[in-house]
Amino acid sequence: MNLKKQFVMKSEQENMRFMYTDSLISTMMAEKVISFFPVIPKEYIVVCIGTDRSTGDSLGPLTGTFLQENKPKNLTVYGTIHEPVHATNLESYIEIIHNQHSNPYIIAIDACLGRSSSVGNIVLGIGPLKPGAALNKTLPEIGDINLTGIVNISGFMEFSILQNTRLSIVVDMAKQLAKLLTEIDSRLQHSIAVPSIVITPVKQESKL
Repeated sequence: MNLKKQFVMKSEQENMRFMYTDSLISTMMAEKVISFFPVIPKEYIVVCIGTDRSTGDSLGPLTGTFLQENKPKNLTVYGTIHEPVHATNLESYIEIIHNQHSNPYIIAIDACLGRSSSVGNIVLGIGPLKPGAALNKTLPEIGDINLTGIVNISGFMEFSILQNTRLSIVVDMAKQLAKLLTEIDSRLQHSIAVPSIVITPVKQESKL
């Protein structure tokens, strides 16, 4: 699973969080995300991490699918339901991204577990994600900034918790994330437009 466990985030890493049902999330969080972007435009890449074989961990691939359907002009999307970016191919995709894109700026998307009071929150963080941390997997870090959705309660038997996460909340959170990212895309008029093409030269031998 490409999933990080979220108990209490360090104050310097936690910049903003909104409940996914909040009507202000797209405008407020989009503005905050763009404030972290470099002065000189780069190629902006969205990497949606997760697998379609686990309800809770499908947040990333669903977000990538919904975002791609919106046909972004300035964001390149990796990770969809049909072509997920997960534990067994993440390292290969990182290599592909750095080979295909000049000095990319990566927005990493992933699901995570947290406190019961935090379920449904979408959290903006500075720096890379550490996928697989909750399941004690050693995977490469990814992302200049990250957006994580808290899909369920952390605790014991994380794998089982993810498998039994309600699909409804995951789908709704993924739609909200895609809406947020589409808002960001629409504000990147100053950058060089990069088609949202999902490059899939990786042979996916297995999924999680």
